[in-house]
Amino acid sequence: MAFRQILIIQTAFIGDVILATGLLEKLHHQFPDADIDFLVRKGNESLMNGHPFVRETLVWDKKGGKYSNLFKLIGKIRATPYDLVVNVQRFANSGLITALSKAPLKIGFDKNPFSWSFNEKVPHEIGNGVHEVVRNHDLIRSLTGDDHCNPKLYPSEKDFKAIEEWQAKPYICLAPASVWFTKQFPKEKWIELIKAIPFEGNIFLLGAPSDLDLCNEIKEKSGDTRPQNLCGKLSLLQSAALMKDAEMNYVNDSAPMHLASAVNAKTCAIFCSTIPEFGFGPLSDESHIIQVKENLDCRPCGLHGKKACPKGHFKCGLDITTAQLISVLG
Repeated sequence: MAFRQILIIQTAFIGDVILATGLLEKLHHQFPDADIDFLVRKGNESLMNGHPFVRETLVWDKKGGKYSNLFKLIGKIRATPYDLVVNVQRFANSGLITALSKAPLKIGFDKNPFSWSFNEKVPHEIGNGVHEVVRNHDLIRSLTGDDHCNPKLYPSEKDFKAIEEWQAKPYICLAPASVWFTKQFPKEKWIELIKAIPFEGNIFLLGAPSDLDLCNEIKEKSGDTRPQNLCGKLSLLQSAALMKDAEMNYVNDSAPMHLASAVNAKTCAIFCSTIPEFGFGPLSDESHIIQVKENLDCRPCGLHGKKACPKGHFKCGLDITTAQLISVLG
């Protein structure tokens, strides 16, 4: 079977988009002559900048006319003769886009409310230890075989040039923030790590502009001269480029962990309220998972984390020791 035009849909968050790039790798390998488009939500499109296997990045602007923008997008998709639509999202809007496309082959997960319109419906089960990358690959397994591809991003030469000034000596990167409180290693623990870490190079604090104040507080309270706050100074691909050659990247179970995986960077992933068995762990060749040693009966408290600890003690974060984190440096 050959395909001329393929659309992949993943309109969730940054990490979800990165994990779906494994499908780009596999589909391009299997169908090298096919043109592949990738649909993302507005704000995530820069991840696809310079991607060698993406013809066009389609963007759904969910703010300021969410549904009018949705139907404009559907009109564009219907006007494009896609042979295959692969929907990686499990929610209704992406299902509607898939259902209304004119592709003769539509594939998606069975949990999508519009899965009745798909030619192939694939089960999606979380919690059995299978990685999300493999779950995503299940969507195209019948077309490409059993071997999956890990996610991959392609920072440009310009991206690598932009971060050269911070690479004069060895460095580690810390990404302290997360959208969800219970996924975020406590700030006092980041401060403790900086104070104790036996590293003579630079320490870079990475994050979005909204993380600037948090990282400034961590830097100042550490009383250490090594940390440099780069929050808001780097694009997503520039952050990935910097992480690529770091001696270690300390991250939460959040988007920076997936950025590290996508450039095969050394990773120390800290899991607080969530667990690796959900299937979103690091994928780099050198990956370390750090979590609380005690078997807490309240952990995990949810799939995506919560805005506050339901028990009020946040032991899953506070009881992780600095010694555990330092041990990965070897």
